[in-house]
Amino acid sequence: MNFVFKRVLLLILDGVGIGALPDAGIYGDTGSNTLGNLARAVGGLDLANLADLGLGNIAPLAGMPPAAEPAGAYGVMRETSPGKDSISGHWEMTGVELGHPFRTYPDGFPPEVMEAFEKAVGRGTLGNYAASGTVIIQDLGDEHVRTGKPIVYTSADSVFQVAAHEDIIPVDDLYEMCRKARKILRGKHAVARVIARPFVGSGGDYTRTTRRKDFSLEPVDKTLLDLMSGAGYDVITVGKVCYLFASRGVTESVKAPTNKDVTDSVIELLGRENRGLIFANLVDFDMLWGHRNDVEGFYGGLREFDRRLPEIMAALGDDDALFITADHGNDPTTPSTDHSREQVPVLAWGKRVRPGVSIGVRDSFADLGATIGENFGITLKAGKSFLSEIKLEGDAA
Repeated sequence: MNFVFKRVLLLILDGVGIGALPDAGIYGDTGSNTLGNLARAVGGLDLANLADLGLGNIAPLAGMPPAAEPAGAYGVMRETSPGKDSISGHWEMTGVELGHPFRTYPDGFPPEVMEAFEKAVGRGTLGNYAASGTVIIQDLGDEHVRTGKPIVYTSADSVFQVAAHEDIIPVDDLYEMCRKARKILRGKHAVARVIARPFVGSGGDYTRTTRRKDFSLEPVDKTLLDLMSGAGYDVITVGKVCYLFASRGVTESVKAPTNKDVTDSVIELLGRENRGLIFANLVDFDMLWGHRNDVEGFYGGLREFDRRLPEIMAALGDDDALFITADHGNDPTTPSTDHSREQVPVLAWGKRVRPGVSIGVRDSFADLGATIGENFGITLKAGKSFLSEIKLEGDAA
C-alpha cells in the first residue's frame, strides 16, 4: 500500500482548549477559553514555534498575530460526545463517539458503592466527597496515617480516586484496591476512571508522587488503536494514553509522568525503527496547572513545550507527520478548577504536509482519527478525514 505518511506522531496537550463550545453553558463553562484567556492574563503569548505552525491563525490570541505563511496546516475540532473528560476526548479522536456522558458523583458515592468497596479492601475509608486531590490529602492525611484508612474522593469528572500514603499502604496494595474498585464500578455506577493517587510526607505537609495509575473502562467499540495494531502497525503510547484505553490496541507503552519525560521519550522513539502511530499525552498542563488555576505555571509549560518543539520536529523523518491537539479545555483563569467544555486546536506539520492550509472547524474529534486511519488504509465508524486537504499534491492515499 502507498502511504502519505509512514509514521504519525500525535501529541495531546492535555487541557489546552481554544474557546468555549456552543453548549458550554450546560456545563457551567460559558466564557472558558484556555488559550485566549491565558494570553490576556499574561499580557500576550510568546510561543514563536507554535505561532509559526499556525496557532495564531486559528483564533485571535493576544501577542500572537496570524502567521503570514504558516508552516503547517491548522484548524479546530469540536467534541461531539457529551462531557469534557479525558477519556471521551481521547476515545472520540480515535473514532468512538459517545451517546451519553460518563456518570459523575458531585455529592460522593452512594452507600452501595462504598460498602462494597470497604468490604472488598477489608477496611473503612475517609472522605467520599468531591475535592481537589492536593487539598484533600492535606485535610485528611494525618487521619489516614493514624488509621490506615484510604482516602476516597471524586471531582467534576467521572472518577473514583483513592489516595494513600506510600508508607501506610504500599503502592502495589493501593493498585490492587483500585482494581477491586474497578470491578465494583460497572453497570449503573460505571465511572470512566478509577485512579490510584499515592502520596508522601508527614504532619499535614503531603505531596502526591508520580506513581499515579489509572484503571479505565475499556472503549465501547473498536478504536483506531485496535484497528492499527490489528493490522500489524506499531501503536506506541507515551504517558497516560495507555491507561485511557485500558491498554487495548497498544503494542508498546512508555511510562512518562511529566511533560519533560514525555518529550524526551517521544524524541527517543522517533530515533527508533517503528511504523505506525506514536500517541503521547503531555499531562502537566491539566494536572499541575489547569486544575490548580496556576496561570504562570500553565504559561511556563507552554513556553517550555514551544522551546522543545524544534527538537521534536528535527527528530521526525521525511515521511513522518506531526499532529498537535488537545482533549478538552482546562482554563486556569476561571474560578473553576475543573475541565472546561472547549473546542481544541489542531496543528499538522511534516515534509509531506501542505503548509498554510486551513482545515476549518471540524464537527468531531473523530475527524483526526479518520485522517490518520485513511493514511494507513483503515476506516473508522465515525469522523470525516481531512487527509486530502493536507497532503501534498500527487501523494498517495
